[in-house]
Amino acid sequence: MPELPEVETIVRALRDGGRGGPSILKKQVQSVDLFWERTLAEPERVLFDARMPGQIVQDISRRGKFIVISLSQDVLLVHLRMSGDLRVESGGEILPHDRLGVNFSDGSRLVFNDARKFGRVWLVQDQNRITGDLGPEPFDPDLTPEVFYERLNIHRRQIKPLLLDQTFIAGIGNIYSDEALHLAKIHPMQNSAELSLNQADTLLESVRAVLSEGIRSHGASIDWVYRGGDFQNTFRAYGRTGLPCPVCGTPIARLVVGQRGTHVCPQCQILFSADETMGRK
Repeated sequence: MPELPEVETIVRALRDGGRGGPSILKKQVQSVDLFWERTLAEPERVLFDARMPGQIVQDISRRGKFIVISLSQDVLLVHLRMSGDLRVESGGEILPHDRLGVNFSDGSRLVFNDARKFGRVWLVQDQNRITGDLGPEPFDPDLTPEVFYERLNIHRRQIKPLLLDQTFIAGIGNIYSDEALHLAKIHPMQNSAELSLNQADTLLESVRAVLSEGIRSHGASIDWVYRGGDFQNTFRAYGRTGLPCPVCGTPIARLVVGQRGTHVCPQCQILFSADETMGRK
C-alpha cells in the first residue's frame, strides 16, 4: 500500500492538479531539502543538490508503483512503499514525517512524507535502469489473454504470490490481488500452471476491472497512510474476515499465502487439485 490505483491517483493530481494542490507541470526547481538521508537512493546528496535546481517538470507518469517525474535533464523516480505520500503546497510548516522537499521558483513545493521511512527517491538519466525489470502493465494491450495464459504456465507458482511479483505484472499489491481473485473465483493458492485459458482470461479481466474501479474511486483509504480514496467502501474480500461474501453469503476467511494476509471465500474460491484441473485445460 499504496498500489497502482493510489499511485495513479497521485500521478493525476500532480499532473492535472488535485488532492488539495495544483499541478506541478512546467514548474522550475529552485532548490531541494533532504530531511532524511536514506530517502535518496541515488545519486549522492551533493550531486542531487547540484543537479536538481533549474530543471523544469516536463511530465508526470507512472510505471508500476513508481511515480515518474520527467525533468528537463533527468528523471525523478518516487516509490512510496508502505507509507509514502506526496503533497503540493505553498509554504507551510515542515511536518514530522516529511523526508524530502522540492522547492519551485513560484514559491510552491512538492513534499515527500513517509512515516515508516521505507520509501525511496532516485534521480537518474535512464529510467529503465531502475524500472526495466518490471513486468507488463495490467492495461497493456499487448497483454492478451493468450499471452497472460502462457506467462502463468511458465511460472508455475501459487497465483497470489505471482500476482504480487512486480516482475510478472506491475502495480498489483495485496488489496487488489485479493479483490481480483475473488471476482475471478480463483483460490489464491491455486498453481498458476493449473489455470485454464478461460480462467486466465477471466482473471485478466478481473484484474483490470478492480484496478479500473480503484482508479475511479481514487484508490482505497484503509488507514492513515493514504488519503482521499473510496474503494474501501466496495471491497469484496480484502479485510472482510467473517463478513458475508457478497456473492454467496459464506463468511470470508483469512489465510496466509506467501507470508501475506489473504482474504478468500471458501465457497466461491475452491482450491482444485492438479488432477481436477487437467480436464479444464
